[in-house]
Amino acid sequence: MADYDRRGGSSYNPRKRRYRDDDDHDRRGPPPAYGRRRFDGPPPHVRVRKQLIAIAENPMRSWHDEVTHIANLFTDNWDDELLRGNFVDLVLQLAVEQPLKTPFTAAVVLVANAAKPQVVDMLLAKLSSRIEEKIGAGEWRDVKLYLKLLACLQGCLEGEGVFPVLEELFARAVDLQTASSEDTIGTEIVKIILLTLPYVMVAAPGKWDQKAAELMDKTDIIASEPHQSQTLVDPYHPDPGDENPPQSQSLIGLLQTQLQHEANNGWTLSCLPRPWEFPLSEVEQRAKLEDAPKHALPPIKVPETVVTGPRPLFPEVYFSVYANQEVESVPPLSSAASSLIRDALVDTINVLDYNRNVTARHLIDLDCYFAPRTFAARATPFDKLRDIEPPKSTWKPEDVAVDAVFSQLFQLPAPEHKLVYYHSVLTEACKLAPAAIAPSLGRAIRYLYRNSPRMDLELAHRFLDWFTHHLSNFGFTWKWTEWVDDVYLPDVHPRKAFILGALDKEIRLSFAQRIKNTVPEPYRELISEEKEKDQPDFKFANDDTPFAAEGREIAALLKRKAPDEEINAVIQRIQSQAIDRDLDALVASTDVFVTCVLHIGSKTLSHVLAAIERTKDRLADAGAASDAARTQIITATMTYWSAHPGVALKIIEKLLNYSILTPETVIQWALTGLSGRTQGEALAAAHVYEMVFNTVVKVTGRVRQLASRPPSTAGDTDDAETREREVSAMRALFSAIQGALEAWESGKDVDMADGDGNGDAETRETVKRWAERWLRVFRRRATVEEAFLVEAKKERARRKEREEEEARKKAEAGDGDAEVVDAPAAAA
Repeated sequence: MADYDRRGGSSYNPRKRRYRDDDDHDRRGPPPAYGRRRFDGPPPHVRVRKQLIAIAENPMRSWHDEVTHIANLFTDNWDDELLRGNFVDLVLQLAVEQPLKTPFTAAVVLVANAAKPQVVDMLLAKLSSRIEEKIGAGEWRDVKLYLKLLACLQGCLEGEGVFPVLEELFARAVDLQTASSEDTIGTEIVKIILLTLPYVMVAAPGKWDQKAAELMDKTDIIASEPHQSQTLVDPYHPDPGDENPPQSQSLIGLLQTQLQHEANNGWTLSCLPRPWEFPLSEVEQRAKLEDAPKHALPPIKVPETVVTGPRPLFPEVYFSVYANQEVESVPPLSSAASSLIRDALVDTINVLDYNRNVTARHLIDLDCYFAPRTFAARATPFDKLRDIEPPKSTWKPEDVAVDAVFSQLFQLPAPEHKLVYYHSVLTEACKLAPAAIAPSLGRAIRYLYRNSPRMDLELAHRFLDWFTHHLSNFGFTWKWTEWVDDVYLPDVHPRKAFILGALDKEIRLSFAQRIKNTVPEPYRELISEEKEKDQPDFKFANDDTPFAAEGREIAALLKRKAPDEEINAVIQRIQSQAIDRDLDALVASTDVFVTCVLHIGSKTLSHVLAAIERTKDRLADAGAASDAARTQIITATMTYWSAHPGVALKIIEKLLNYSILTPETVIQWALTGLSGRTQGEALAAAHVYEMVFNTVVKVTGRVRQLASRPPSTAGDTDDAETREREVSAMRALFSAIQGALEAWESGKDVDMADGDGNGDAETRETVKRWAERWLRVFRRRATVEEAFLVEAKKERARRKEREEEEARKKAEAGDGDAEVVDAPAAAA
């Protein structure tokens, strides 16, 4: 009520109080200030930045109108110093962050050159410096993208333009290939040269045909020769008896062939955009571009010694999930468009890894960044492509975009980013345009499923992980009825193994009852009742189980956090009874103790980690006592969580982190113990492969960390000893894996009788096939790690040289200062 009274009653109006002063005391200023302040919009540098970043994104606007508008806005405000500096930096930034827009930003520069030639000089100065810097650092993708921008500016360059740089790069590639046939840097340089040439030819058509032909004659020497490591990165591992195995082609060899075909046809390159070519109706604008001044390219020095850089280099193989279709929904391998479009998309995907939403949007808008009529209309059903008559294109932009993402998801030996990034890009693209992307993904899934038995095993498991993760984002819906016949295959068959692994992964991402409701009846038999239980049954609850009473007693002691003395007493009783039964006392007590720890922590992963943390000393002592005890820790864990192997793998990973288990124990248990008990059929289980693969990744990650670590302040000796010890352990681990798998590959460890039919013989052959696929994965991993160690050693040597050089320069500078200080004293 106090507020009400102070306002003077219920008729209070806050607006009236603002106008109660007399005009003589008006504080609002003169009459012109009464109106709303005029807003002139953002400053020029902000408008240019916004429009340049969004260039070519709107399919309703003409490229030429956008290019001219941005260029005029820039030149009309040339006196703005902030605008000039920001414009050049933005063009260079867009070249490496949004490669799809490079031709369009180059077109803006070319139009601006007609009015303000100084902008090209500013750009070329910074661009040449950036190219030099990136070559020295071995950042080859940035080198390629900057050269792509430079190639699009070929029309305004004096002399031969970009060709001297390409010639010098090729000279380095020849030196590297001559020194070693296993070199990958030279192959990467040749690929960069070949991907730069098409943009030179469309930027200055008809002027450089002879120069391009001469350069391609030289690159053919390197591009046409298969690299020795190409078999390591081949995505397919077909069965020797396969009648129609998928054919894989080297990306650089394919590109060389495609460009030679383009050269024979006059470099049509119909897929590439030409935003600098104005319509014939715009005579004045075309004349300005033709009469614009030419500029000299600043010299770009290529160092005598080039380095691999931060990203490991391996041969590349062209991979497509839309191969051998009735209708071409993606560019065929005979067309240079397949390589050029793929290259621009792949760079966009890998560069924009920090924003999956923007990446997905660029994929959806793919047709905006290439020449008109390159693609069919968006969201055209695949069945309707048959009705499209030549010369109209049948290339679906959605298929091309999805194909590019899968090429990175299935890249060997390893993708550039974490696999979940590529998962998320496909998910976001599907959310942005579900009617267009979902059918494309469906056909990709069917292709991958059909070819999963002949694919590299690592890629087959990547497909399994992506498939289940993708379904989890869309209600676990899939047309499982298409694969229902494969449910009745043996568990060791690759397709049946995929189905079992997929159901298990789906249950990990949800729960068993929900997954049961999403699959047809035949699949439900694969989901056991144990998978529907929140917690596994405690085997010691049954009195018929050996050591049942002692198991329940230890579980009760662990639950109330009893002191070690009480637990020790029970363990002693177990060991005494085990000896009486002619059992290994330590193995028996370890089995009971580990099972009780897992039972206490069975509610959540946090519970089990807390239980392991409290008992890790006892577990470590048991594991250190004998190999059999360590093996029993894994057996007890996998047995308790047999219905949910994903949980067991997480626990084993934590036990490795605590050094309770050793990597060698995990390998021996999986490839010798479990595989021996199942006569090799365990090799088909997805969770067994996951266990071994994750263990290897953990070991190699540790070795890489040590190999890349700079020298410590204590000196290099301790680091070198630790590094050598870890490297030796890693090599021993790979040797153990290969030894175990070679035994299964040869068949000498498979003890099966052929019987009356061929069932056992077929199973034996299938197990051998699984062993071959496993071997290929881990032989490749061993080769890759050895290559990494070689490069890491070179990098340590280079780092040491740089440090010594810096120390020498500091010492010389210190001596110079001392001489200057002592000079007056000497004169005195």
